[in-house]
Parts: sequence; structure tokens; C-alpha cells
Amino acid sequence: MTNVVIVDAIRTAIGKRNGALRHTHPVDLLVPILQQLVHRNGISENDVEDVVVGCATMIDEQGGNIGRLVTLAAGFPVEVPAYSVNRLCGSSQQAIHNAAQTILANDADIVIACGVESMSRVPMGSDIGEFSDSLMNTQTIVPQGFSAELIAKEWNVTRKELDEYSFLSHQKAMKAIDEGYFEREIISLNLESGNENGLFMMDEGVRRDTTIDKLSDLHAAFLPEEGVITAGNSSQISDGAAGLLLMSEQKANELSIKPRAKIIAKVVVGEDPVMMLTGVIPATKKVLKKADLRMEQIDVIEINEAFASVIKAWEKEIEADMNKVNPRGGAIALGHPLGASGARLATTLLHTLEDRGGRYGLQVMCIGFGMAIATIIERL
Repeated sequence: MTNVVIVDAIRTAIGKRNGALRHTHPVDLLVPILQQLVHRNGISENDVEDVVVGCATMIDEQGGNIGRLVTLAAGFPVEVPAYSVNRLCGSSQQAIHNAAQTILANDADIVIACGVESMSRVPMGSDIGEFSDSLMNTQTIVPQGFSAELIAKEWNVTRKELDEYSFLSHQKAMKAIDEGYFEREIISLNLESGNENGLFMMDEGVRRDTTIDKLSDLHAAFLPEEGVITAGNSSQISDGAAGLLLMSEQKANELSIKPRAKIIAKVVVGEDPVMMLTGVIPATKKVLKKADLRMEQIDVIEINEAFASVIKAWEKEIEADMNKVNPRGGAIALGHPLGASGARLATTLLHTLEDRGGRYGLQVMCIGFGMAIATIIERL
């Protein structure tokens, strides 16, 4: 049986909205990821048989099959194909799944799975027009922030719990930066355009001066009177890119490349589009069952911090050891460049597993309009 292995995983540092990456075209954000994945692993661009790019807002600078445009801009031979996939927040995690499925089907031996999003240059939701009558007559469509509020109410999560969790995310991210935990996974970007010059190598969104008191002073963003969801306990609007080099285990052995992990289970689920973000709960249960593992066997968990209420509800249902969850901070502190986040979480998951000497890693993300995606990897 073919095993799909992860040979490498890298990312850019994450830029905050209108921050250091605001002048960088999204194609140019992802180009160095592709180039580095090839060059640092001693393979040729010609060896890559497909490139799968996750992107959530495929319009304007991110339109036109950005995957193909990135591959051409990276200097890959024209014979190397590419395509783009949109599963909203889970886009580049879906890119990883698609790439793995291509290898499992023996359609290719080497595939790059990656993602990019420039939310500064291509605003979130700018690709959505009016909803159709048939959709609106069938479903209730609400903004994600209202779903986050409903989750907090359903699971009796207090504002204090949300702000405490968010503060901890910043504290863990600061520690990871200061102690160099991200250095192996971040590649430097040379910012030569606009007003930014020099190397960009540090996640920009972490608020070193934040406190629980400051977080508690923020106004509710969606329900001004009784709401608990604020900008401080939600993910940040961000820019960034990330990518993984995947191979069949046979091809890695043939090339004398030591694989770092293998993908052992992957699932997607649908969920009620009103509650919307609770899919992480059934997705976690389903992927654990598929891998024939128990939660206690998972050594590191990366769950996307779309909103703190999502994590707290998941915690109450799954009863995971929270010391294993987002140990280097999450999207509340680091940021959430939609199409890049899946590959970013996978990159951090792999490096954290290696640094901790763990065996199994779980990655799970909630997705807009009621879906979720989950992956389990095993460190080799």
C-alpha cells in the first residue's frame, strides 16, 4: 500500500492587515514557498507532478487560477500543472488532502500542497454576491460572528473564559517567537516593494502588551448589548503563505530523502450552517475513529482559533489535554490568512511534533457555512 509522506513544510511569517505584507502581491507571497520546497530538498522543479493551492477569496489578484500563476511565476517548467481549491478557511488543508489523494491513486509521486491569502489586498467576502433565492428559502445564512455567539451561549462559555483563552494564545505565541520555536518553519521574505525593505521573518499579529484587562475592555463586535465575541477573542485578518512537499514513500526512498511524517487519516464533515463552526467536534471524533486512535494518544493538536468560543466548546465536548492544544499559540495571536492557514497549521504541527518528540499530531479546522476538516499525521 502506498503511504503519503511529508518531506518538508514551511511558511512565511504572518503579516497583520495592512502591515508589512500589504505591498506584496499574493502570487509573490507564495512563490518563495514553492522555490524553497524544491531547492532545499535537492529535487528539480521538473520532478513536481502537480501543485495544489488553497485560496479562499479567488477574485482579483487571487483569481485566474492563482495556483497556475504562482507555479509559472516561481520559474517552474510550463509542463508542471497546478490548480486552486476553495474550501474557505480549510482551503490549504484541503489542498493537502487532494495532493495526498493524488499520490494514493498513483497518479503522481511528488506533489506540492500549499496555500496563500492576502486579506489586505483582497478583502474577505469580496467574491460573494447576492445569495440565491433557493438557498435563502432552504437555509438560514448568518455571519460567522453570530455563530460564534450562539456557540458561546449553547456551551455556557463566559466572556471571562474567552478572554483568558485569548490572552494565553498571545502568551504562548510570544514564548514561541522569543525562544526561536518558529525559526525552522519560517522562511524569510525580502520585501523590496512599497515602503517596506528588509527581511520579514516574524509573525506580526502577536500583541505583546495585551492583558486580560485590556481584552475585557473591548466591545462586543456582533451583539453590542449582550455579546461576548470581540476582536480580541477572534482570529485576526492576515496575510501569508505556507506549503508542504508530499511524496509517495517509495519515491522518497528512491531519492534517498528521509520523510518526516506520514498522513494516516483525513476527513471532512458537514454541519448546521447556523451554528456553522461546531464541525470541529464531529470531525475530531471521525478522524480519530478512522485512524483507530484515542485522543490520549495524540501528542500535539493544532485547532484553528477562528473564535475562542469554538475552542472552548470543542474542549468541553472532546475533553482533550489543553496542554497539547496550540502550544505555540493560534490564530487569535498569530493571525488567520484564510487560504494559507491549513498549510500553516500543518507546518507548525509537524515542527512541534518533532521538537517535542511526539508521535501523532491532529489538525482540525472549522469552515464557513457549516463544515470542518481534520487530519492526523504520524511523525517518522
